[in-house]
Amino acid sequence: MASGDVIGLLNADDVYVDETILKQVADIFSNQDIDACYADLVYVDQLDGVKIIRYWKSSNYSSGMFERGWMPAHPTFFVRRNVYERFGKFDLSFQRQADFELTLRFLCVNKIRSIYIPRIWVKMRLGGISNRGLLGVISANLEAYRACKKHALKIPLAPLFISRKLISRIPQFFLRPK
Repeated sequence: MASGDVIGLLNADDVYVDETILKQVADIFSNQDIDACYADLVYVDQLDGVKIIRYWKSSNYSSGMFERGWMPAHPTFFVRRNVYERFGKFDLSFQRQADFELTLRFLCVNKIRSIYIPRIWVKMRLGGISNRGLLGVISANLEAYRACKKHALKIPLAPLFISRKLISRIPQFFLRPK
């Protein structure tokens, strides 16, 4: 695999949990049958980077999951460059949910071959634009709804879709990594 063949979605404030993560990703992409990989993530307190607030335990993707509001932990999501070249980059009309739309387009619409790694790869501080205050959460979820509609996914009306999506996140505040 040449340098630059794989692109991750990690932000500047996120950190890998240890120095082996990029080696794990490189090992995964040595298998040419894999287009993307992703893992788990922990949200930590903005001021206390050790205090876990939320454990985003992802799962293997299967058909119908985006319609229920699922998405992989996007800061752990790595994709081959040729996937972007074939299916496009971020749609910046989604100011808060461009990552949701991108992962939906890659996994659900274009059915790229992905693998889930049941390990925590990223520690991320709370306070991103998508979960900053009630209006931020609602706005982000309306964008997720719009992304599903854009790709003609069969989803319920916005209030039910958003409610289901929010309710699915509640266990993440009580789960803790082993």
